[in-house]
Amino acid sequence: MTAVTRRSTITCPRCGHAAVESMPVDACRYLYECKGCGALLKPLEGDCCVFCSYGDQPCPPVQVARITGEPTGCCF
Repeated sequence: MTAVTRRSTITCPRCGHAAVESMPVDACRYLYECKGCGALLKPLEGDCCVFCSYGDQPCPPVQVARITGEPTGCCF
């Protein structure tokens, strides 16, 4: 099995600030405060967390689902 990535670079859609963040393995991160402009980011419709919406890597549960072909267990 391919390794699951535990870090993702979140890019703020408001100011473009990018920050590398650690992702929890067993939980979703629903809110994220941009370190550049202070905007409070929430997932886009259809996404389970801010990493899936604004990160360069989706959250670990979504990564595992893509690797295994199983339905995602992330917040659904």
